[in-house]
Amino acid sequence: MPPVRPPTEPANPTEPADPTENAALPSGPARPGAVERPHPLPRRLPPRSRIVASGAAALITLAILGTAIRFGGFGEGTPRTGGEPGASSLPWPREGQAAVRVEGYGDLGSHGPDRPVPIASVTKVMTAYVILRDHPLRRGESGPRITVDSQAADESVSGAESTVPLEQGQRLSQRHLLELMLVPSGNNIARLLARWDAGSQEAFVGKMNRAAAELAMNRTTYTGASGLESTTTSTAADQLKLARQVMRDEVFRSVVAQSHTSVPGTSRTVDNTNTLLDTPGVIGIKTGSSTPAGGALMWAVTVPDRRGRQHLALGVVLHQRAGTSPQEGLRAVFDSSRVLVEAVRSRVATAPPPTVGVTSRSR
Repeated sequence: MPPVRPPTEPANPTEPADPTENAALPSGPARPGAVERPHPLPRRLPPRSRIVASGAAALITLAILGTAIRFGGFGEGTPRTGGEPGASSLPWPREGQAAVRVEGYGDLGSHGPDRPVPIASVTKVMTAYVILRDHPLRRGESGPRITVDSQAADESVSGAESTVPLEQGQRLSQRHLLELMLVPSGNNIARLLARWDAGSQEAFVGKMNRAAAELAMNRTTYTGASGLESTTTSTAADQLKLARQVMRDEVFRSVVAQSHTSVPGTSRTVDNTNTLLDTPGVIGIKTGSSTPAGGALMWAVTVPDRRGRQHLALGVVLHQRAGTSPQEGLRAVFDSSRVLVEAVRSRVATAPPPTVGVTSRSR
């Protein structure tokens, strides 16, 4: 079923210099008969110099310890994989790109080429973000009723894309339409919501791109509200920024955690396309699949640390088995994501708890 450059990573902390590393080395063989003279021993430092030297040594020790802790478990600004500690220890997918973060610990790194690729229906996460930003809902609220127009009804019988059956003139709540867009991934619903919000899909796309710019999603371009267009492209790192922001919305969180929703005007239900919800702790978010995009998935899972405190882990996996069928792409992205989820669960369970009072920086 066809179902939405991170900021420069900080350099690795500077390692303390090895005193022997910059020692003068002979530039060639010694002259015949030359006598090798030992280096004179350093004189004993005066008391004030000894204090300064001791303080410097302590700072170096702390720097080394901080580096070890940072890369041994989690830390801000974990670099992209390529042999660096921290990021390379996760079981990243063999193709495409991925990025993972655990709130309270920071980035676990990213993997793969950081170039924009089609993201298919993962696009709908931004559509929902803009809708809920413009028309916020509280827990338990359904929101205004929206009339189904002829275009949404006509598109519902299309066999060329993922749609939800609708009838012209039906009046459905904003909450129900969000469910129909995010759970079974109705493309016609995404476009209907776009027209309701901005008057036209084109105007709504402008809002989507402005929202992406505000979130510093600098390698993202939206060209439609549904993700049907292969010209909508992004990176795993950019989509991770969106995941962090949109998962702060209580209504969004509750919608993407649903296993199913009802079909308007019938007693039938439709299942969530995100079968990763069957994995313990997974609470969302959104699938995407098409031949150009392959399989795409933005996911969220709660994982306990060794003290039992829960942390929200977010991940994005893109471009799995691109160029094949949407079904094959989805199978691949679910397989890759399940392995990542279990690895993150294991790492958080054994890592030292985050420092009290320290929160993760927004990237």
